[in-house]
Amino acid sequence: MEPERISYHASVKKAYERLKKDGISNVWDRYEAQGLGGDPDQRCAFCTGGVRCDFCSNGPCRADAAQDKRGVCGISADGMAMRMMLLRNVMGASTYHYHCEQTVRTLRETARGRTPYRIREPEKLADFARRLGVLTGGEDAEVALRLCDFLEKDFHRHSEEESVIVERLAPPERKKVWRDLGIFPGGIYGEMMRTTSSCLTNVDGFYLSLAKKALRLGVAMAYQSQVVLEALQDCLFGTPKPHPIRVDLGVLDADYVNILPNGHEPFLGFALVERARDPAWQAAAEEVGAKGIRVIANIETGQEMVQRLKMDEVFWGYTGNWIMQEAVLATGAVDVFVADMNCSLPLDPAYAEKYRFRLVPVSELVAFEGVEERVDYDPVLADAQAAGLLRMGIENFKERHGTVEPLAGLPVGEAVAGFSPESIVAALGGSLAPLLDAIKDGSIQGVTALVSCTTLRDSGQDVHSVAVARELIKRDILVLSMGCGNAAMQVAGLCSPEAAAEAGPGLKKICTALGIPPVLSFGTCTDTGRCADLVATIADALGGVPVTALPVAVAAPEYMEQKATIDAIFALAFGMYTYVNPVPPVTGAPDLVALLTDGIRDVTGGVLALEKDAAAAAEGIAGHIREKRAGLGI
Repeated sequence: MEPERISYHASVKKAYERLKKDGISNVWDRYEAQGLGGDPDQRCAFCTGGVRCDFCSNGPCRADAAQDKRGVCGISADGMAMRMMLLRNVMGASTYHYHCEQTVRTLRETARGRTPYRIREPEKLADFARRLGVLTGGEDAEVALRLCDFLEKDFHRHSEEESVIVERLAPPERKKVWRDLGIFPGGIYGEMMRTTSSCLTNVDGFYLSLAKKALRLGVAMAYQSQVVLEALQDCLFGTPKPHPIRVDLGVLDADYVNILPNGHEPFLGFALVERARDPAWQAAAEEVGAKGIRVIANIETGQEMVQRLKMDEVFWGYTGNWIMQEAVLATGAVDVFVADMNCSLPLDPAYAEKYRFRLVPVSELVAFEGVEERVDYDPVLADAQAAGLLRMGIENFKERHGTVEPLAGLPVGEAVAGFSPESIVAALGGSLAPLLDAIKDGSIQGVTALVSCTTLRDSGQDVHSVAVARELIKRDILVLSMGCGNAAMQVAGLCSPEAAAEAGPGLKKICTALGIPPVLSFGTCTDTGRCADLVATIADALGGVPVTALPVAVAAPEYMEQKATIDAIFALAFGMYTYVNPVPPVTGAPDLVALLTDGIRDVTGGVLALEKDAAAAAEGIAGHIREKRAGLGI
């Protein structure tokens, strides 16, 4: 594959050279091999248009809207494409909520005194309980247990019973819109059952009905899954605060025992850091010839950790996002790859054999062909499980070190992580007033939440995300980055204060005065709900204006998987201008495309923007922001 189609990052390009030399299958070559006619980006036109279905034995069927060619059951191209989108959303919601349930479980067992964790922020716990109407009297553990009971009861409400969580957390004007549309959700489990059942053959084939169900599920997920899990993780592990971090593949030093928590759930990652800081474990590593033990963060599990933990000699660095995974494993410096519930690649066992590391699933959701060793996370056993993983690392070091030649000379960069709503307010001196004043006077034109994955579709890893972010900050638009796209920003240097030099004059002035980057590292994809909460707070601070009136937007320059699709649907339900790339598989459904890119503006206030060119995409966002500024008279 051509270098520009591999990655934005020089470190990954260097690792790719090793993968080619070693003759091992990799994500770039596999992507290229999926193309048609020698073009890696050319795929089946029916699949890319979203108009192929194999749900029943009459299929697979293909639809053509221009000829009104339908599936055997009679479903239209629009119904077919929207039904597939809705099912992707169900998968995304289900995975988000799995993470949320594990967080509730961890808090409950911590409150019972049965885990190595503790409630680090009792004030945050009490405040969140208060917002939800849960009694806050008594000991912290009592509040936590009452909160867990309340949350689980709400999760299990029938779909016809309104969610109390959504009622108490969402902005009033949004709740009215959702009720008027009939998309105010019940409990998340009821909504997932309702939407999945609707997608059965010959049940709901009407694209408008399916679209409303997607919006409703998106609202349920954002408030019941994302807002809840991040609030509870803050209570357990601390609310993110700005601090410097090390990034890129050079954080891996082959002379250390390197343990890599990877995925989306950070529970064992935090336990590993706590355990590895014990001098006895460091001494045990030194006894086998290592310089010590290091915990190296990866992907979204890593983002959860780097947002909250300051780096030291043990918690040493962060590698990058999911496309980097095989590059990470090929460095020859990995001892244990700790694979939790998301973003571990099916071919990782081949890498474990080639580069001599232990591959250990730590979630019941994760399995690899040929890998029987596993440590399924249990909050009650977390300390012992972390100790077992450290022991594996020390044992593996003896087998790996001196046997696998490490990649040398890989770069290490710096970034600032830890910008939560609370820490943003703290950086502004304790209130949102400086940010609002900067927006009113035009120093900051607006804010864009970059909630993105990374993909090889259309460009190399992170190439388009970095380009879009650069175009936005040039236009004095502050960027909050989340998800795998956050790693793109961090490794590319845009999350460092020095990146202010690339910003427009107004944003540059603000960043320089406050000592902050023009791209604020805001967390993971699960922080989408937290970001919506911040937007609602800004709307309230401006006198209760609708969120749809704000000069804000959402960008997903390189969305990849099912969690990203439901994030985008929630953004539309929330009323946001939402830029998405690559073009989703809906182009074979003209009525659905018209709804998403235009018609939904009159329904929720949101709009889906599609554009492959980075400058044009940023200009589309900037134009939307100018329109909203004019509407507010600023």
